[in-house]
This record gives sequence, structure tokens and C-alpha cells, in this order.
Amino acid sequence: MAISFELKARDGAARRGLLRTGHGEVETPAFMPVGTLGTVKGLLPGQVWQAGASIVLGNTYHLHLRPGDDRIARLGGLHRFMNWQGSILTDSGGYQVFSLAETRSISDSGVVFRSHVDGRMIDLTPEKAIAIQENLGSDIAMVLDECPPAECQETELERAVARTISWAKRCRDAQTRLDQAQFAIVQGGLNMDLRRQCAQALVAMDFPGYALGGFSVGEKAGAMVEALPACAAALPELKPRYLMGVGRPEDILAAVASGIDMFDCVLPTRNGRNGQAFTRDGELRLRNAAFRDDARPLDAECDCPACSGFSRAYIHHMLASREMLGPILLSAHNIRFYQRMMAGAREAITAGSFSAWRSGWLVADPCDL
Repeated sequence: MAISFELKARDGAARRGLLRTGHGEVETPAFMPVGTLGTVKGLLPGQVWQAGASIVLGNTYHLHLRPGDDRIARLGGLHRFMNWQGSILTDSGGYQVFSLAETRSISDSGVVFRSHVDGRMIDLTPEKAIAIQENLGSDIAMVLDECPPAECQETELERAVARTISWAKRCRDAQTRLDQAQFAIVQGGLNMDLRRQCAQALVAMDFPGYALGGFSVGEKAGAMVEALPACAAALPELKPRYLMGVGRPEDILAAVASGIDMFDCVLPTRNGRNGQAFTRDGELRLRNAAFRDDARPLDAECDCPACSGFSRAYIHHMLASREMLGPILLSAHNIRFYQRMMAGAREAITAGSFSAWRSGWLVADPCDL
């Protein structure tokens, strides 16, 4: 098998597990830093690994556009191309169906995009999405799905679910690499009947893992957290469960409590590039003048390079001076913060104290400090 998954401990619905791929072990719950174009922005692969990440995410659509999946295959595959020793999961391009809605057309056969790079037309079918990911050589390939916006009409939501199910079967039938696992994606928005219908159809196809898509796409605050327990319960207990694109720390911990195992989001590095640091006491906005004379580290409990050798005042100076080191240090810190959070969650699940640990990890009402 391309992957294996073993549950190690439970605490209520929260799970600790071990995912094994051809490139090593991933302890779950796990947060995957996003490396859309074959890089976690601003960081060397070794820095991402040292922060505690053992799996990263790449993107089918973007890597197909440039440098091209055929070129990556000729150069030895994505692991070698980006010099990453751990596991890789690649998104299928399904999220771009949502995020690039103004430059694409969709039908039952697939999606046609107008490239944001050079304007050429890109035909992405389920079969093509799998062929690209097999060229990339990722450990886990996501099937192509349709991710509708939160405010869509019920008929549009039903059509997206039907396409997602149909495309999942076509992706499974198109697979040729036995060293690559496919994960199916459950859609359905906040309609739990459609979610269960989609999950039931995909589970019957017996994929190695399952994801929940269609969240953080404009739904009301709190709606996702309310829906997650039922969504997770509809997925197989003994296979990995992945919540796509959700990255606020409080949402991740709520999802872990609901039984989700894997997460990804651009938030740690995007916020880092914009001068923001995550801490247990809330989010620091280091561009603020209040930090000009602040000799404290970002987080006294953190062992990342930013906290080990630099003050808040120095990072503020880097940002004010538009020096690239500022965003780099904040990105490194944020990735480490997320990895520390996931390690703490795993330890708490094993100890049977996840609920209490979760309550103490973040302040009840995070604020800017």
C-alpha cells in the first residue's frame, strides 16, 4: 500500500495516529505547511523540517502552469526538485475551481481555466489532475472536486456534490502509480444530508483517506465548528481524515476535538509575511510602534530561531526597514507555533486530557498585543 494509518490513542472524538508514506512517518493530528509552488514561502526546506513538519502541501494547478509537471518529472519528481525529505500531499486544483471562478468554466467533463500566468487555456479533467500529480510524484494525491461558494443556491450545491462523486470515481479509475495514495473529498456545504450522501458514495469507493472540503469559503462564523462532529462521524474511523484549508488555531483545535487528523493553511506564512506572529496569548502585529523598544522575544516558551535570538524590537525594525529577514523570522516562528500546537494536542490526547489542554492552550478571547 502507498500509505498506512494507525490509531494510537483516543480522547473522546479526538484521535492520535501515525500515517506512514513512502517518505516517512507523519504523527497526527498534523498541520501541513503550504508549499503551493514547491516552496514554503521564505523558508528553506530544512527550516520547515526543523520546525517539526514532516509533510507539506503542493498544488497541482500552479505547478502544472510553472514550471510544468513534465519538467518536474524529468528532474526526478517534486521531492527532489524542492529538496524535501518528508512526505508531500498535492491538492488537485479543486480549490482553484472556487478561488479562480472568474477565469474558468466548468462542466461535467472537467474545468477549463484561463491561465493567470500567460492567458492560455488549461483543461483540467479528473484524469488530467491525476496524471499531473503522478508526474509530481507526491505521496498523497487529492481527487478533483468542485468546491462551491458558501452562498450558492441549493441546486448548485447538489450539482457540485454529484460532480464531486463522479469525478472521484474517474480519478480512482485513472490511477496508475501504486506508490501514490488518493484521498477523496466530501462536499456539501452546510447541508448535512448532502454531506452524508457525498461521504457515503465516496466511502463505498474505498479510498485510502478522506477530506472535508468546502469550508472556510464564506460561511458564517461558527457554522463550520458546529458541522464538524457530524462530518467527521460520516468518515471511516480507521482512515485519515483531512480538513482542507482551515488554519485559525482555535478552529484547528475544534476540528481535532471532532476527530480530524490533518490540516493545511497558508495562514502561518501569509500572516508572517504581513508582520503578524501567532502566540498563545493572541496575535502580535509587529508593525505596530508599540514594539519599537520591546526587548522580549515573540514568545518566551518558543524555541524557534526568531524567539531564540531576536527581540520584538528587532523584528519591528526589520519590518519598518522592509528587510526580508523580518517576514522570514515571523514565518519561521508561525510554522513552529503550529507544530508546537499539534505536538501538544497529540500529547494531550495520549494523556486523556485534550479538553483541558485545549482550554489552556489559547486565550479564550485572542486579542492583538
